[in-house]
Amino acid sequence: MTDGGIAVAVHGLERRFGTLRVLRGLDLEVASGDTVAIFGSNGAGKTTFLRILAGLLSPDRGEVSLFGTTLPGPASLRRRIGVVAHDSYLYGDLTAAENLDYYGRLYRVADADRPLNLLERVSLADAADRPVRTFSRGMLQRLALARAMLHEPDLVLFDEPFSGLDPSGAALLFETLDELKRSGCTILLTTHDFARGLGC
Repeated sequence: MTDGGIAVAVHGLERRFGTLRVLRGLDLEVASGDTVAIFGSNGAGKTTFLRILAGLLSPDRGEVSLFGTTLPGPASLRRRIGVVAHDSYLYGDLTAAENLDYYGRLYRVADADRPLNLLERVSLADAADRPVRTFSRGMLQRLALARAMLHEPDLVLFDEPFSGLDPSGAALLFETLDELKRSGCTILLTTHDFARGLGC
């Protein structure tokens, strides 16, 4: 997927919320194709950091670049990113299939069969025509994973991806991570689950 070099470069990153300094002088470089797990307790700033990488928040100080382009960057850069976050970014009144169809159009996915193939991949084919608002937390996580992979991104950001997953869902996530690694995708994953994080 990627062509070598540095996928993520962060220098002197700072972010405050009012008087609370969440990120202070953060430096990080991740090579293309690498997988990095970031550990920390709740409130440590992990979600804030990933939201900045995803272009959803702006830093107060510092510089962030993805694949050599400084954020915020053009829309073409954001299309290289997939995100699995606390917020599923799914529409509750749409079905699972309609959600993936919508995002497929948004990301200009040419393969019309890819949404259904991904629903099968995350074991949700039987729920393709159900409104997403009826899904359990674990089902939402599976669908969010399919949404993040839909456009075959070069960088995938996972924020506490094991949250709400039963053992079969966690096994599916590990399989997906292995699949992404084999494709050359760069992965950043945050978690407070040390044992599972090490397994990534």
